[in-house]
Amino acid sequence: MKLVFLYGLPATGKLTVARELAGLTGFSLFHNHLAVDLLLPVFEFGSPAFVELREQIWLAVFEHAAPLDGLIFTFAPETTVRPEFIERAQSTIARAGGEVLFVELVCPIAELKQRLGNDSRQQHGKLTSVAQFDQLAAAGCFDSPRMPPPRLSVDTSLCSPREAAERIAQALAIDKMGTTS
Repeated sequence: MKLVFLYGLPATGKLTVARELAGLTGFSLFHNHLAVDLLLPVFEFGSPAFVELREQIWLAVFEHAAPLDGLIFTFAPETTVRPEFIERAQSTIARAGGEVLFVELVCPIAELKQRLGNDSRQQHGKLTSVAQFDQLAAAGCFDSPRMPPPRLSVDTSLCSPREAAERIAQALAIDKMGTTS
């Protein structure tokens, strides 16, 4: 299995690009907010139980999705994710004979701040406040965990989500049927 691990700051377009990439490749999409949304009604964000269960869910999905050709996962590095999660994700996929393909999405901070208020972000309970983003950024909340070097970095302010997905598929040599060449 190929795990396309899309990561970047909030509002860089991870879910939007991931949806386009899923449509283009046929890979399944597992975005990080599925686990977050499941746990928030019961556990406070960042609490020990929340952190433990969120990572267990993410890793269990990776393990059980191993028979698939590909899976797309969206991820926003932030300090409530334990540093060993990235290594555990890579180990989980490697044990199943798969590969993790890291792709970073970026955009200028001014553009990112404009995107924070988009309706689509509110639907998923995502960060929507510029003031809160500034506060979290100043506190270093987006500096951890350290991410491996990406196979590709895409500035989503310079292309459409579809174009970003096409660049990713091409760079990772994933054809339109979801197989790798």
